[in-house]
Amino acid sequence: MSRSRIPELAKRIKKDPDDSFSKFALALELLKISEIPKARTLFEDIVRKDPEYVGVYYHLAALYVESGENNKAINTYKEGIKVAGAKGDQHALSELRSAFMNLQLETDD
Repeated sequence: MSRSRIPELAKRIKKDPDDSFSKFALALELLKISEIPKARTLFEDIVRKDPEYVGVYYHLAALYVESGENNKAINTYKEGIKVAGAKGDQHALSELRSAFMNLQLETDD
């Protein structure tokens, strides 16, 4: 996706504010151009409105880690692990557990 996809995704969201897929895709595009606060807002909105959207937890927790909000990151990873487990999404579950353990090791130092 190129930067030109941002207006298209924004249009989709304007048309359907509950479109978690488009919000997620837009947030990833915003990350690529270092629009961290906007991406974070979209990720947080997805978690609030569509907590079953399992892909969002990994990315939101990573943003929390980057901004030094480790407790928020830990809670986000834990919630994502619960959601992925309940949905039977083994790939997401594995990624979330790995990132969670890495963060715990880093914060135990």
